[in-house]
Amino acid sequence: MIPGARVIPARRSAYDEDVRDEERTVPLETPVAIEINGIAYAVMMATPCDIEDFVTGFLLSEGLAQVDEIGPVMVHPVESEGGVGGLVARVTLPPERAAPIMERARRRLGDSSCGICGIESIELALRPLPHLGRARPIAPAAIRVALDAMRAGQVLGRATAATHAAAFADATGAIVALREDVGRHNALDKVIGALARTGRDPASGFLLVTSRCSYELVEKAVRARCPLLVAISAPTDLAVRRAEAAGLALAVVARDDTMLWVTGARMEMAHDL
Repeated sequence: MIPGARVIPARRSAYDEDVRDEERTVPLETPVAIEINGIAYAVMMATPCDIEDFVTGFLLSEGLAQVDEIGPVMVHPVESEGGVGGLVARVTLPPERAAPIMERARRRLGDSSCGICGIESIELALRPLPHLGRARPIAPAAIRVALDAMRAGQVLGRATAATHAAAFADATGAIVALREDVGRHNALDKVIGALARTGRDPASGFLLVTSRCSYELVEKAVRARCPLLVAISAPTDLAVRRAEAAGLALAVVARDDTMLWVTGARMEMAHDL
């Protein structure tokens, strides 16, 4: 059994009316309630594995705490009507973090892992990002190595064809952390959390995502202080502008043979790819 998935009976029907029974592996999707200092802060839909990483990454990428302020993440199952159930993840932060969390929780009407829903102004949604310092360039060959390794490591994705993946690779392209989830933001939060929990410096390598390169993913990479984000899909205009303003190198439409640099020093070196 693959963690984060289950097998269900299915029936495949061809257009020539040939029918056969088979089994299908599908990803689990579970509501995860995040409680901070006893305050119900958000309910996220996520794949119920690596929850400690997910909560840690969520707190960091939302700007709610520093890694050394995050206490142990305690995860408990809860039952609901109809027997669906879910998880509650409880974490304790220092008292000085409680007041802004309580205020944001009071205003938040709903949420998604991008942290946008419930924010009441454009100014807050597009608040300035920290600027990344100049980092050692990553060789394109290392990115190719990482892309191949990430595809090979997507156990849940191969079984279900219904999940996103995010990964962190070192400067040689070796995968250090890979996480999968039904939510693209969740997968990246899990990787950021895993790096923080193991003391790995995000500036020592680069992040990869299998999903559309949205500005939320750019912001998460910048707040994690990672100098390069690689995406297999195209970016939005806002993603490019936010990456450029923050000094984040952005390589997109990454394929077996080529990729497009849209920000960063290597944008002018496309002929080297």
